[in-house]
Amino acid sequence: MRFGIFTSMGGITWPEIRSLWTEAEDRGWDAACVTDHFMPNTGGAEVPVHEGWSVLCALAALTSRIQIGTIVLGNTYRHPAVVAKMAAECDIISEGRLLLGLGAGWQENEHLAYGIPYYTVPERLARLDEACHVIRSLWTQSRTDYSGQFYRLANAPLEPKPVQSPHPELMIGGGGERVTLRIAARHADHWNVWGGPRILSRKIGILEQHCASLGRDPASIRRSANMALCLTGDAAEAAAFRTRFAARMRRSAGDAEDICLAGSIDHVRERVGALEAAGVDTLFVPTMFQPLESVREDLSRFIEEVAPSFR
Repeated sequence: MRFGIFTSMGGITWPEIRSLWTEAEDRGWDAACVTDHFMPNTGGAEVPVHEGWSVLCALAALTSRIQIGTIVLGNTYRHPAVVAKMAAECDIISEGRLLLGLGAGWQENEHLAYGIPYYTVPERLARLDEACHVIRSLWTQSRTDYSGQFYRLANAPLEPKPVQSPHPELMIGGGGERVTLRIAARHADHWNVWGGPRILSRKIGILEQHCASLGRDPASIRRSANMALCLTGDAAEAAAFRTRFAARMRRSAGDAEDICLAGSIDHVRERVGALEAAGVDTLFVPTMFQPLESVREDLSRFIEEVAPSFR
């Protein structure tokens, strides 16, 4: 298995982000990603939110080994041709380490605040499908002509090309079983979703069904899960963490139990083993559910005491 972190751009300073990522690279994490939002999705006190692409390009220049990427860009925020160009540049800066994570977009309040059209769920998903065609073509073809329902390109160039050949890893984020997973089966090099062993067991089976209907080898798609981490030997503390997570992510208690890696080292090791058995090859740990110093301590213990059992 591979192990990565991902960092919310809200409620954290640039020096803290820089320090967290350089430490993750030094300690042997395999990947690190940024989120892509402009404002919090809460009705409470506002916190500053950094612009993810700008931060990612800075981190691309400050790191040298770790894979860097996005979990995940909202497709509605930028034209896919612009995303393809920005991604190519970030891949060049990082010398071929970019993971481009892309999703349909979901956070309604920031669409309304910034005047970005929100569209219906079916249209957002249809736009994501077309965006994948546009991005992949611009990365790999000398010129791109594309005439879709939502995007149109006429003899469009993209130079310089990304470093990675044939193109950077394209990751589709989302768990919708009828449409999103079919988009992942059609386009993705990598599929990512929030979930633990129970959720992933079901959704991987559905992803593989979509692959079969499209004539694609499901083994060609990397599968990653996002699970929140809290290392503690105190059962009450672990339960409280799951409760806070469920409230913040608007998840049921059952989902929180599945998605959280909350408990002792032995318990977390067992859960990661179940995730691996479900067919997951990459685990991303978010860094925004505990105070930063607690996060650093837990990340250090995880990569030293849990990860080696699965490498």
